[in-house]
Amino acid sequence: MTSTAPAERAAPGVPGVGPPGYQRRAQPGEPIRSPAFLGVVLVSLGGPLALAALYAPTIVADASASAGLVTVSATVVFAIPLLVWLRYSRHVAGSGGLFAFVEAAAGRRVALVQAGLWTASYLLYLLYTTASIAYDTLPAVLPGVQPYRPLVEVALPIVLAAVMLAGRAVTLAVTGLLAVGQVVLVAALAAVTLGHGAAAGSFTLQAPVGAVRTATAQTALLYVCGSLPLFLGGELAAATRTMRRGLVGGYLLVAVGVVATVAPLAANPAFTRAPIPGVAVARVFGGPGLAVAVGLGVAASIAGVMLVEFLALSRLLHVVTRCPTGTVIGVLAVPLVAAGPISLIDPEGFYNALLKPSLVALWLSQLVVFAVYPRFAVRRGSNPLLSAALALGACAFAGYGIWATLQHAAT
Repeated sequence: MTSTAPAERAAPGVPGVGPPGYQRRAQPGEPIRSPAFLGVVLVSLGGPLALAALYAPTIVADASASAGLVTVSATVVFAIPLLVWLRYSRHVAGSGGLFAFVEAAAGRRVALVQAGLWTASYLLYLLYTTASIAYDTLPAVLPGVQPYRPLVEVALPIVLAAVMLAGRAVTLAVTGLLAVGQVVLVAALAAVTLGHGAAAGSFTLQAPVGAVRTATAQTALLYVCGSLPLFLGGELAAATRTMRRGLVGGYLLVAVGVVATVAPLAANPAFTRAPIPGVAVARVFGGPGLAVAVGLGVAASIAGVMLVEFLALSRLLHVVTRCPTGTVIGVLAVPLVAAGPISLIDPEGFYNALLKPSLVALWLSQLVVFAVYPRFAVRRGSNPLLSAALALGACAFAGYGIWATLQHAAT
């Protein structure tokens, strides 16, 4: 297998920057097509059902009267870091993802620091997230699952590892099914909320300014896993075009779903205080069947993000270590599967112990990507003032992520 370790090295006359459209193939076989890549993007962004039914409604609780304004504003705020990623990917598209961006901008040593932080963050996320699904999400939907929570905690990592070990085609098929299922459920939930709430007033400043500002910033943070598909750049057909179109299209689709689902809650703010707001809305206005479907979909949505994280980690570590991807997947599967039984000793303590370090490492890794962007952009002939402004805005975004984590780890 051809190594991609020297990801996006030098183009003639431009040290450290790959030529336009440059890509390195990390996997043999057919390239990933646009529909499959869009599925990965959709699943990575939250996923969309977890954002619309759980995370975003919970965050807007103190600013529910302006829920529409918050969700639209958050979409605009996140466009700044997204634009930085897109401008990188215009010239660098490989399996190194963010690592390749930093290597092209600041060299391999800085890139390895960034990759170390990023790997630590998402590896920890893989280890602790099953506790959240087993002990928080599923019992809120199906109280009868209580006695089986340890089984779920142990079985879910095994299922995720089995999907990855089965190969890329199986992984992409699963993410595709998860994407389609979530889009359908988000559409159904949006139809229910729009049919029982007047959304127009929620797009104005009805809530306190401070609450709106905080909810906007924290909602914008929810989209950060949208960088995960960047690690598939080495496997895409027409990499730069497919990646940019997929990221933008997927983000807009998810953002529309979140706005349509959350904005009408301004008319029924009590729902934002429910354990899973989307399930409560579905149960009251759509019936128990829809409520269970949404709740199970939220759990699958969270697990889907874990699957895409596993996928991205395997590509990054393949690039950095030069080990075959199959070997990397097998090695990653060991701590993932082992964490289930270990966490049973104290699931809540296990989750709380790993949550904050994971999030801090995530935001630090993104901060590196954004901070070195002007150096990359100037080498490519971009406007230095615009590049600096984008980098400053994106660094502020990541800096807020660090602050919010230290103040409110649940974010």
